[in-house]
Amino acid sequence: MFDKLDGILERFDEILEMLNDPSVANDQNNFRKLMKEQSDLAPIVEAYKTYKQAKQDVEDSLLILEEENDEDMRELAKEELNEAKAKVEEMEQQLKILLLPKDENDDKNVVVEIRGGAGGDEAALFAAELYRMYCMYAEKNRWKTEMISLNENGLGGFKEVVFMINGQGAYSKLKYESGVHRVQRIPVTESGGRIHTSTATVAIMPEAEEVDVEIDMNDCKFDVFRASGNGGQCVNTTDSAVRLTHIPTGIVISCQDEKSQLKNKDKALKVLRARLYELELQKKQDAESAARRSQVGTGDRSEKIRTYNFPQGRVTDHRIKFTSHRLDEIMNGNLDEIIDNCIAADQAAKLSNMENEG
Repeated sequence: MFDKLDGILERFDEILEMLNDPSVANDQNNFRKLMKEQSDLAPIVEAYKTYKQAKQDVEDSLLILEEENDEDMRELAKEELNEAKAKVEEMEQQLKILLLPKDENDDKNVVVEIRGGAGGDEAALFAAELYRMYCMYAEKNRWKTEMISLNENGLGGFKEVVFMINGQGAYSKLKYESGVHRVQRIPVTESGGRIHTSTATVAIMPEAEEVDVEIDMNDCKFDVFRASGNGGQCVNTTDSAVRLTHIPTGIVISCQDEKSQLKNKDKALKVLRARLYELELQKKQDAESAARRSQVGTGDRSEKIRTYNFPQGRVTDHRIKFTSHRLDEIMNGNLDEIIDNCIAADQAAKLSNMENEG
């Protein structure tokens, strides 16, 4: 590990020198690439320097204990030694995490699909609340949301909603949200006051660039139709909505949020690209041995991942055995507590896998 860290330190210094070279600054593509590499390496370099300083502090404290006779000075040195040893252990763990292979999709924007599952109108109402929760979470992170398509029921619920979240690192945080979300509560449609269980499925897909997925337009069939629902007169009186069918996979995407047929077509292609990319990622993940997979998971839509129990005011993530009693805050977009615990569990699983393989 330390040979690798020394190599990273050398590379970081090399990049800094290159960035100060005027000829490098003139080549914008190379300059941006180097800036990105510097940004990726900076947290590792900073942690390694802190680790080395802590190691030095351990040696200095041991030296004082060997040479010093003054009892007060020795006590102070013992205190500093314990602190430095604890820091060394903490930084070693942090460095192991920082050196884990990075998910190449972590920095990407995401396409989010939420569908009402078992439970009829109540499931659709819950899907609408999940949509609101993710929009509020995006807002707290200063990410932008962009509607792609929406299929509502008559009660303000969503049978299906597809939207984008654009922001640095959106996928790194939201990828743990894919799966079945279960709600337990008394529905507004229930007159007898009985608690019902309903579900909604969430799919989080990294936005795919054209270089990630090549789409043969001969495999695509486009139909245009008149949009329905909100959107103003123009939306409802022109054939601006687009239905895209991808013939080889049978994937169908409808997009009617924009007034322009061309913009709706572009959005539909974005979703198709993300879905095809996700299929490839799933194949890759399935090919990995069970031992290498994290128990947190990042993609199985059929996996029941979380329960929102309204009568008890709690949210439980079943993958990591984590329960929070702050349901109201979570439904208002305060997801950091759950997501941070998912990230920590994922990292711990990956570290354990690496140690077992090593």
